[in-house]
Amino acid sequence: MSNTRDPEAEVADAVCGDAKTPRTERGRRTLRKLLDAAAEEFGEKGFHEASVSSITRRAGVALGSFYTYFDSKDALFRALVADMSEKVRTSARSALHDGMGALEIERAALAAFLRFAAEHKEIYRIIDEAEFVDPASYRQHYETIAARIADRLRAGAAAGEFRDGLDELEAWAVMGMNVFVGLRYVVWGGGLEMRPEDVAAGVNRLLAEGVRRR
Repeated sequence: MSNTRDPEAEVADAVCGDAKTPRTERGRRTLRKLLDAAAEEFGEKGFHEASVSSITRRAGVALGSFYTYFDSKDALFRALVADMSEKVRTSARSALHDGMGALEIERAALAAFLRFAAEHKEIYRIIDEAEFVDPASYRQHYETIAARIADRLRAGAAAGEFRDGLDELEAWAVMGMNVFVGLRYVVWGGGLEMRPEDVAAGVNRLLAEGVRRR
């Protein structure tokens, strides 16, 4: 039995709290266009300078059609944060497979996130702006990621690969490393660009060996 789902349907599910859920495939495609255009617009201009009319022009959608899916620019922004959170989740999930060890899972998940961030650098500006535009979305984004990492750490401990007692604190610490190495080496670069796989390998080595001389 196939587990494949229509990607536009997954998008609609992810953002349904702030978008009016489309009932047709055409509607889901239009929603996807609006979200992609919004990512470009908010990423370039920021929330306050972005406009609904500019977003619809980028999307190739009539201005009036915008309100078929969203009540306001704020609702679109919240939906976009949810959409990006879902993309982060699916990018990591797609890199994992049965039989991976706990450390291998962390390396693969981070490399997948960094590849996603390299292709969608606007995610950093949009998520950072969410702290002020919609603090609840900002907090939910990070709490959801930390919860997934905590689940992986506990699973690694249960499998005997990680030490016992790993929980929320360690999950937030790991997430902090992941976010900021992405910012430094994928988004900023500045002549020190590194391949996502190399960055992930370096963080993985820190997880495995720590910093104390042995």
